[in-house]
Amino acid sequence: MAKKILTVIKLQIKGGQANPAPPVGPALGQHGVQIQDFCSKFNDATKDKMGDIVPVEITVFEDRTFTFVTKTPPAAELIKKAAKIQKGSGKPLAEKIGSITQDQLKEIAEIKLPDLNTNDIEQAKKIIAGTARQMGVEIK
Repeated sequence: MAKKILTVIKLQIKGGQANPAPPVGPALGQHGVQIQDFCSKFNDATKDKMGDIVPVEITVFEDRTFTFVTKTPPAAELIKKAAKIQKGSGKPLAEKIGSITQDQLKEIAEIKLPDLNTNDIEQAKKIIAGTARQMGVEIK
């Protein structure tokens, strides 16, 4: 018999750096999940992405066990890294704060492809370019 799902929790945690402090502890604690157990499994699964923001979807079952799926880092995080900027522009249309190359755009699109609703790299590039525009980052 399949286990009954209690809830699904979505968090964004730095790779390899999950700990019982907020937001992880309270989010899992209220559903009776073993917090330390999750942290060690997540950190093992993401040690290659150390320091990058990793979205994770945790499925909690009624018997307090859990499974989790990690997603690709948010496009905005990848763009910030490529453009070497701290954060997006407050006025993206008026103030451009950085730029990425076509090659970097393609690289980010390839990383994000599994989580986008397209299998076409050209479409993926358009989606990422749109995110970059919203952040005030130009594509050169």
